[in-house]
Amino acid sequence: MLEAWDVAREAAAAETFGQPRLLRFAHPDGEATTLALADRDAAAWAEAIDARAGLATLPGLALCLRLLALVDILPRAPFLAPLWTLTREGAEFHPALIEAAAAMPLDRGARFDAEGLRALLSKAIPAEA
Repeated sequence: MLEAWDVAREAAAAETFGQPRLLRFAHPDGEATTLALADRDAAAWAEAIDARAGLATLPGLALCLRLLALVDILPRAPFLAPLWTLTREGAEFHPALIEAAAAMPLDRGARFDAEGLRALLSKAIPAEA
């Protein structure tokens, strides 16, 4: 996942923008979720992951959606601040955050649940005394 993060970030920095993409997921209950990867950065990340892992494959699609979910949750969840840093040279993540992002299910909107992530991380990273 870290390698994919770097590849996607490099593509966005190089302005290797892909075309906007619509992803449609049918649910067993008959409902459907449509995700639009329409902004330039999301399209660039999707293009980079498609070139690297293939969005037509389940692993490639899952990797792309997890990376985008991670980008989405970092500013929404202040409790994650000690677990990552972003500099011009790249990003550094606590291993537990990457493990959680790789393991945690996404919701119907392809996002991570902040409280679920907090609970998962609290098991992986003991609270300081």
